[in-house]
Amino acid sequence: MSKRHFGTDGIRGRVGEYPITPEFVLKLGWAVGRVLQTRGFNKIVIGKDTRISGYMFESALEAGLSAAGVNIALLGPMPTPGIAYLTRTLHACAGIVVSASHNPYYDNGIKFFSRDGQKLPDEVEEQIEQLLDRPLETVEPDALGKAERIVDAAGRYIEFCKSTIPANTSLAGLKIVVDCAHGATYHVAPSVLNELGAAVIPMGVTPDGLNINLDCGSTKPALLCAEVAKQGADLGIALDGDGDRVIMVDHRGEILDGDDLLFIIARDRLRTGSRFNAIVGTLMTNLGLEMALRALGLDLHRVKVGDRYVLERLLADHLILGGENSGHIICLDRTTTGDGIISALQVLAAMLHSEKNLHDLKAGMTKYPQVLINVSVSGAVDLNRPPIQDAVRAVESQLGDHGRVLLRPSGTEPVVRVMVEGPDAGQVERHARELAGVLRDTLSV
Repeated sequence: MSKRHFGTDGIRGRVGEYPITPEFVLKLGWAVGRVLQTRGFNKIVIGKDTRISGYMFESALEAGLSAAGVNIALLGPMPTPGIAYLTRTLHACAGIVVSASHNPYYDNGIKFFSRDGQKLPDEVEEQIEQLLDRPLETVEPDALGKAERIVDAAGRYIEFCKSTIPANTSLAGLKIVVDCAHGATYHVAPSVLNELGAAVIPMGVTPDGLNINLDCGSTKPALLCAEVAKQGADLGIALDGDGDRVIMVDHRGEILDGDDLLFIIARDRLRTGSRFNAIVGTLMTNLGLEMALRALGLDLHRVKVGDRYVLERLLADHLILGGENSGHIICLDRTTTGDGIISALQVLAAMLHSEKNLHDLKAGMTKYPQVLINVSVSGAVDLNRPPIQDAVRAVESQLGDHGRVLLRPSGTEPVVRVMVEGPDAGQVERHARELAGVLRDTLSV
């Protein structure tokens, strides 16, 4: 069946507009509780990021789950990957995240983890959607779910993050600026780095419910670049609002995106003896990474954009590393989902292993110029219309075997993403703008 509400990363939208309303979320909590509770596993954890609407939706979920007879463990503000970890260690039947990730405060969403800390399978999401069409039936009063607050949730996750690099690792001597985007990592990421010995300059750690991702974090790194230069820091780390993405900045203010970080981690894994023959990327992964991996003897497996597709391919092919150039990196030999803090720690460990700074560590991969333009749309779009396809074929013929064109509707925003990649920056920019213009003209008709 076709899912009506679930996208590539749960359910997301503008607060107050269906389905991101208290009424719907209450019913969703009930449906999730009915589907996911199992004998011996009758507890679901709820965590959230720092946006103001999180309080409202946390309460709605709590009410719905209780009505379904499910116990609730409230984690408070926690990074998405931390919620995945605590779902497993608290032996819950599922984890729920109230977050819209890198979106502005006026958006919110609900996403889920299975009891093993991974994304829910499609068939489970379909079962939940079927229940949403049925009347909400409250269990008997003596069977209602109870709620408890896990007061040491952050401390548990901090210890887990530190455990993902060798026990003797020390970041002493490193000055690190960390931008938490006024989001869910504000009370976690600085502590992890501090406890490992780094001198930490925190940014984006004063959330007020409205400033999450506002001109900061992994999608807006300009302030981080400036602060790294101002502080004379060794590097900077930028996380997004829910902590599952990371980009980094070297001491020269140059940005390392997810492709750069995947290359560094993969090369270090090979150096330390890990056995694997490929990593998983997406249709957006830069050609430069594919070529650099080939030089290391590794293949690149491309999947559709979305971390759930990366994870599916990793599991299917028994691989350990994958991710997106947005900074959503999955280290399956360390954890079960994309984790910005843990990914950054793997890069820092590689720096220490190699005794190189971050700028020198990224040498070995030369990225092709890549231009991405978002074209706003409303409703469903048909990218197979002749003017669009004719324009794509014309650009592809000029790029030949040394470039790529990709048009894809976003799974989280009302836009079509136009990506053009090739060896000549000017040519790539020109082609991307031409295609974006064709899209605007054609889709407005």
